[in-house]
Amino acid sequence: MSSLSTSLWSPLRQPAFRGLWICGGVFFVGSGMQSMAAAWLMVELTGSSFLAALVQTAVFMPMFLLALPAGVLADTTDRRRLISGALMAQVCACTLLTLLVLGGWGGPASVLFLVFICGCCTAVLTPAWNSSVIDPVPRDEWPQAITAVSIAYNAARAVGPTLAGLVFAQLGAGWVFAVTVVTSLVMWESIRRWPPKAHPPSKLPAERLWGGTLSGLRFAWHSRMILAQLVRVMAFSAAGSALWALLPAIAQRLGTGAPGFGLLMGCLGTGAVGVGLVLGRLRARFGMEVIVRVGGVVFAAAMLVAALTQIAWLVYVSMLFAGAAWMSAMSTFNTATQASAPQWVRSRAVAMHMVAALGAFAMGSAVWGAASDIVGLAPTLCVAAALMTAGLLLARPMPLRMGALHEVTQATPWDELFIEAEPLPEAGPVAVEVGYRIAPGADAAFLDTISRMKAPRRRDGATFWRVYKDLGDPSRYVERFIVTSWADYLHQRARATMADQALETEVRTFLAPGESARMSHYIAER
Repeated sequence: MSSLSTSLWSPLRQPAFRGLWICGGVFFVGSGMQSMAAAWLMVELTGSSFLAALVQTAVFMPMFLLALPAGVLADTTDRRRLISGALMAQVCACTLLTLLVLGGWGGPASVLFLVFICGCCTAVLTPAWNSSVIDPVPRDEWPQAITAVSIAYNAARAVGPTLAGLVFAQLGAGWVFAVTVVTSLVMWESIRRWPPKAHPPSKLPAERLWGGTLSGLRFAWHSRMILAQLVRVMAFSAAGSALWALLPAIAQRLGTGAPGFGLLMGCLGTGAVGVGLVLGRLRARFGMEVIVRVGGVVFAAAMLVAALTQIAWLVYVSMLFAGAAWMSAMSTFNTATQASAPQWVRSRAVAMHMVAALGAFAMGSAVWGAASDIVGLAPTLCVAAALMTAGLLLARPMPLRMGALHEVTQATPWDELFIEAEPLPEAGPVAVEVGYRIAPGADAAFLDTISRMKAPRRRDGATFWRVYKDLGDPSRYVERFIVTSWADYLHQRARATMADQALETEVRTFLAPGESARMSHYIAER
């Protein structure tokens, strides 16, 4: 692999990416400060590990609820307006939270509610921002650009909570929340100055929210690469959320107070930043599976240290390794997902990655927090470590890999429609038949090859797919698939990749001499 593709600094030479990266880092710092302050405020107000852990749920549950619809909007609407509107709503929510806490009116319910509202705003803007921030960077530098974004995020985990702990101790939670208002405005200014690229013009009917959501889910279910990545990140995040959610309880047991809690999170972020500087070279040398496997083992070991010892310095050191392990695995999952999705669905792929990772994180945080209140901190962390290790067994049935360029590059359809009059976009369902008269003796090989067409047809929009043999002409086969509407069929044709087209070419090599594939379209009338 070239030095360009493994150099962390290559994408930072792009001014637009560098500006968005810096301002995004400022925004991440504010988010980290808000999460830390809200969690520790909850400990002071209630003394409950469950309610403190519920802050993580309030932050990340909106990702589970809203990320996929937000991904559809990012793929189909103006990303600049989407991001800017969400940021302005977040500024309003953060301002209200600041005023309530400074005025002494902020109770557990109001804090959780407003943190949840801020989480909703972040969920709406994140798919659009994540998919647009790397647009200025050449594709072969995407892994390093994504790693750079992960470094900014994890550096914020180091700086944000540590800074929040100091501000919290000196001035109180209200001033921590005031800082988050400023960081949101910084992010808004970066989007105004370096707006995302506009979507290319298209003559196709616009996708609607529900249909676009179903398209994204269908794509993930029928893409083996994406599905494997989503399942793996879900398992990793659900088990690993125990450590993040129970950090306030760990700090309380160590007797370090709010500054110590901030330092624990700071160690996690510092470890993540440190490994991020060399992650590109490590991934190039050892491969994705080794990175994820080692990351899982190291993170599980760190949870065991936090569970079984109260020696503060040893716990801090284990958090450094845990942060490095978390960053290595999660950045690898994220890179694989974004690099495996075509342009038309990339924001939705980012959103589904968020749903899998942060949805599992949010639900896991609530479960681990409740378990800690019931059975204790140490047993809960030990169980989480065991589940983290067990999740590594998914590598065999669901291996990780990044999509090749021809697998994500959309191709121009080569078959003309040959229809007398084009139906209305909403008309349907539409049945499409492709007839093949194949050479004698090629039946088995033909069926094996055309069976591979099922996944891309279903992935890009078909709700039904089957191959039939003509009983009146044994050399003739018909491939038949059904799409919900004419608009969905036009979208399906436009989504075919160069890899799909190469597979169709391979299928047609089995045609008898002088024969060609014949395509027919049918639309439901009754």
